[in-house]
Amino acid sequence: MNSLIMTDHPAGSTPLLALPGLKAVLTARTLSAFSSQIQAVAVGWQIYALTHSAAALGFVGLAQFLPMVAFIFPAGHAADQHDRRRIVITCQTIEALAAAFMAVASFTNHLAPSMIYGLVALFGMCRAFEMPAQQTFLPSMVPASVFPRAAAVSSSLFQVASIAGPSLGGLLYGLGADVCYALCAIGFSIAALATSSMTLRFPARAKQPASLAAVFGGIAFLRRRPTMLGALSLDLFAVLLGGATAMLPLYATDILHAGPWGLGLLRAAPAIGALLVAAVMARYPLGRHAGWWMFLSVAIFGVATILFGVSDSIPLSVLALAVLGGADVISVMVRSSLVQLGTPDEMRGRVSAVNMLFIGSSNQLGEFESGMLASLIGAVPAVVVGGIGTLVITGVWMVLFPGLRKLDRLEDIKPDLTNGPPAP
Repeated sequence: MNSLIMTDHPAGSTPLLALPGLKAVLTARTLSAFSSQIQAVAVGWQIYALTHSAAALGFVGLAQFLPMVAFIFPAGHAADQHDRRRIVITCQTIEALAAAFMAVASFTNHLAPSMIYGLVALFGMCRAFEMPAQQTFLPSMVPASVFPRAAAVSSSLFQVASIAGPSLGGLLYGLGADVCYALCAIGFSIAALATSSMTLRFPARAKQPASLAAVFGGIAFLRRRPTMLGALSLDLFAVLLGGATAMLPLYATDILHAGPWGLGLLRAAPAIGALLVAAVMARYPLGRHAGWWMFLSVAIFGVATILFGVSDSIPLSVLALAVLGGADVISVMVRSSLVQLGTPDEMRGRVSAVNMLFIGSSNQLGEFESGMLASLIGAVPAVVVGGIGTLVITGVWMVLFPGLRKLDRLEDIKPDLTNGPPAP
């Protein structure tokens, strides 16, 4: 395999919470995600209350997505050239101050839609710089032998934030948007303090000028490593085609006739399934044949999407979505271990930037693709076709990327420095 160098030793049994700094990493990431989820709910409710426009909700998403696209590659380069911890602290501090400003402006009735768009764009830019740098923390402090377990715990906590954040945000919005924003400011502040408490040791990195070759070095790196590229692109196309979650409001209203409570249950189902599987994987990590597990999980994702598409029963739909979310966690676990452990430290920021762009693009474009296809052929055929497309992609990728299919133990992945990052 060109992209990986393997050793042959069993997974470590180090207690995760005994690892120095891991609690701080998990606390910072979870609180940041939790605060972002609450803020997204509050912004959505408030912008609609101010404008009564569905288009305004779309502009909120656009205001957050465009800065990510514009800044994600420079952010990855910055993460590989500067103090990553300081980058994350700076971003979380700005997010805390911006949330506090939103709380005060909302409380005094001075928060206009144009201000919300601008602040959401600021958050998008901060997330673009924060995420590539933050993604490098876990592989820098966790031994490779326990990285899959640590990644599973991190994913579990992220799923908890994904479930609890929107729920709490919806409840708190009844007390006022300012209450939601104030809680976000507190969450971002604690995340910044947790990040500042970390002691991270990175190997010395040679400085590179901000040339196009350096800034986009993550793309060149992945092109030379087909196993990693296969894992990233498989996840991209699976989510892009299998975007059933975009159809949940329509299914809850017109197909399942479930009402708002049913929609809430449907939205929670993928996260609950993901949380359960991530908790199991934290205790019982994948052993052999990780590549096959990844392909199997994506195939299950496609089958669950088809099952949800044809279901007219609420219990069956919830079960299909829970299976879908659980299968996605396995795919994410293999991909994150492969990318983070197989990438040299001096390239992790830029490769994480490409990873974040793929994730953001697949989620956003997947919702767009599902909506457009549903408007042409109907919701049920659109979801079913997406699930079938995911199965087709899985089969094609098994042929195109044999190295990914042969991937064995995650804990044995080592950075491959052959034809490594380009010289400055």
